[in-house]
Amino acid sequence: EVQLVESGGGLVQAGGSLRLSCTSSGFSFAGYAVGWFRQAPGKERVEVSQIGRDGGTYYADSVKGRFIITSDAAKNAVYLQMNSLKPEDTAVYYCAATSSNWYVDESNAEYWGQGTQVTVSS
Repeated sequence: EVQLVESGGGLVQAGGSLRLSCTSSGFSFAGYAVGWFRQAPGKERVEVSQIGRDGGTYYADSVKGRFIITSDAAKNAVYLQMNSLKPEDTAVYYCAATSSNWYVDESNAEYWGQGTQVTVSS
């Protein structure tokens, strides 16, 4: 069974909003750092936002002030509220989690979701 699942992607007009969800199956997010990453065609996957193992939140400069990351422990869910979307936000968005460090990154992630497509039209 897939242990991380993203949902909420879709097609939206520039300036619109979407909320992505990342849910876990088979384990609890308690004690994990959980983050969102995105990859546009032909580009490297980059970090967008995360909730550290200490509960602190972090944002890439490209999304700061527009995106908000939240969590719901009871639902084992992490959300990414994306506002004021721009065409350059178009990408496949992935969530990832690790219990091995305060922060999750490409090298230490223990779990990855399958990705959800976000397309922002002009």
